[in-house]
Amino acid sequence: MATTAPLLRPLGRLARAGAFGEDISGQKKERVVRIEVGCEEFPLAQAFAISRGARMTSEVLVARVAQAGLEGRGECVPYARYGESPGSVAAQISALPERFGRAGLAELLPPGAARNALDCALWDLEAKRSRRRVWELAGLPPPRPVVTAYTLSLDAPEMMRAQAARHAHRPLLKVKVGAPEDMARLEAVREGAPAARLVVDANEGWSAEVYADLSPHLERLGVSVVEQPLPAGDDAMLAEIARPVPVCADESCHDRASLAALAGKYDMVNIKLDKAGGLTEALALRDAARAAGFGVMVGCMVATSLAMAPAVLVAQGADVVDLDGPLLLAQDRADGLTYDARGVHPPVRALWG
Repeated sequence: MATTAPLLRPLGRLARAGAFGEDISGQKKERVVRIEVGCEEFPLAQAFAISRGARMTSEVLVARVAQAGLEGRGECVPYARYGESPGSVAAQISALPERFGRAGLAELLPPGAARNALDCALWDLEAKRSRRRVWELAGLPPPRPVVTAYTLSLDAPEMMRAQAARHAHRPLLKVKVGAPEDMARLEAVREGAPAARLVVDANEGWSAEVYADLSPHLERLGVSVVEQPLPAGDDAMLAEIARPVPVCADESCHDRASLAALAGKYDMVNIKLDKAGGLTEALALRDAARAAGFGVMVGCMVATSLAMAPAVLVAQGADVVDLDGPLLLAQDRADGLTYDARGVHPPVRALWG
């Protein structure tokens, strides 16, 4: 019988004797007591499918950075689409030099899961050391609850109609597509949830021809956003045709360096900490995207509240928020985020930040 409790698989204790580099505020160098990386597996409430496949569990990696008797935590999801695995991410962290700090992580690690876990762990550690919340340290206003999308897994049209009907009370639904019969799926979802706003996410699963055929129907069905309809790197046609529904870059957008190539093809960007490399870059990407005229969506991988917590800060004022990862799990971790009619709430201290 499947358990609903997470399964812990340590990936190694990475002890550091030397210095930790500057702390989060750029102050003096201090000794690291330890860095630990472990992998946890969380069963999902039900199978979750997108255009690239289905799964029944979420495998997350947690980095723990301890200093002066305090511990900061950061969670990431190594993603095979970007060439990552739990082992490769742990290896990236273990290969770091003796001296490093949050300000220098971007020079040591590329955007991705490893940098995300460490960046968020360092923010958490500094919050504990300073006895302040992360948003205070970052110069941000106190966060408020934000309305999040709820994701409907890719399935047969009649099954997706049933999913939509069960969640028709939610104001925003994200619809996974990217397979034959997508038109029937979208019609079925709209029948099941006639009042909900819809975000349609193809996860690179459409061809240019399919997108061109479906695009007018997206507008007719009242779809608010279509996310990554075409494969990253094979999306030039988006600049050449009308986009009646705003198109959001997901797999095509990682960090600020991605933005220049998106101009004229996309109307929005989906900011995920696992792609950007942590809270530090995600906040900078949000500001740069807005300055460049892009709408902002803040999304997530399927993960626990520990991964969502820093993303809630980035999601303040976003046009679309998709931070439903914990809602898809059979059981979240302790001290998880609160989800209610107002949306997803900021984290408590015991969780993060």
